Amino acid sequence: MNKHSEGRTAVRPTIKAVAAAAGVSTAAVSQAVNGTGRISEATRRRVLDAAAELGWSPSASATALRRARTRTIALVVRRPTDVLGSDPHFSELITGLEGELAPRGYGLLLHLVAGMGQEGALYERLAAEGRIDGAVLTDARAEDPRPELLRGLGLPAVLLGAPDTTSPVPRVGLGRQDAGVREAVAHLLELGHRRIAYVAGPAELLHTRMRLSAFEDALAGAGLVPVAVRHSDFTERAAVEVTEELLALPDRPTALVFPNDSMAVCGIGTAQRAGLRVPDDLSVVGYDNLPLGRWLHPRLTTVDQQVQQVGAAAARVLLAGCGEDVPSPVLDGVPRLVVRESTGPEPSRPTDPEHSRPTGAPTSPP
Repeated sequence: MNKHSEGRTAVRPTIKAVAAAAGVSTAAVSQAVNGTGRISEATRRRVLDAAAELGWSPSASATALRRARTRTIALVVRRPTDVLGSDPHFSELITGLEGELAPRGYGLLLHLVAGMGQEGALYERLAAEGRIDGAVLTDARAEDPRPELLRGLGLPAVLLGAPDTTSPVPRVGLGRQDAGVREAVAHLLELGHRRIAYVAGPAELLHTRMRLSAFEDALAGAGLVPVAVRHSDFTERAAVEVTEELLALPDRPTALVFPNDSMAVCGIGTAQRAGLRVPDDLSVVGYDNLPLGRWLHPRLTTVDQQVQQVGAAAARVLLAGCGEDVPSPVLDGVPRLVVRESTGPEPSRPTDPEHSRPTGAPTSPP
């Protein structure tokens, strides 16, 4: 034994070391070795040279795994665990996905990440390790790099709920995301409301921008502007805070429109604790038409975007991309307003300064 190596164990080079040496991602290394994906011949040669110099080669088991079907679909969600656990939207989505995947022997791999960089790195790692056959992409963003990344990795993908924008992967969702918001505004205007506030999701999400634009356009068509617009992060805490803030405005709104049902439920509870009656003093509209809204008191007026059906359609698109023989997905119509008891006529402005005033909030001006 060489005295310099005595007591030391040789360290086997890793795919990360090869990627670093070649100046590429681990996914590109996997593609270069396996002859898959969309990388240039120059990049492939650079990767193979780096692998040879380091003495790296994929293990036989890893190679076999990459060449075999895993029958696993990734769902990567950028949400804190507390938000995911309290938002029934994702349980409805997963129900729709699993209803199509499970009978065909496919499983869903759920990951939570904090940011775009982590999400991209996770896809690259999962692809390099041969752990997934495709991915469901949620929360479309402006200049979203994920569709091109998944295509470059050679993995089928589907983008949920994206508006009519060019995408290198199929998009699944109901048509015209703005239709439901326009219906909600028209409904509130018909009830006489003129002081309407909007709670929006994160500004970088495409559906947030589309819905907010539709809300402002619908009000402008009636010669009105929003009482206020507040962006939120979909959490229950944010729903409570933004509702308290809006109800404390000097000319508080008579109607609130929320970006999802969970926040709308929190908004109703916050208003009731402040001494307001829903819908007598305040009308509330949600978005998603989740089952919880039907059991609330008062029952929630909301926009139905068929979350389960969208999940099922996305699963069929991915299964077809994986070579499975499945029926074509069917999604008809656009998001539509479901009117229930949480919306009512605009309340008359109080003559008694103590009437219809939330606790701790200023009185609406005469």
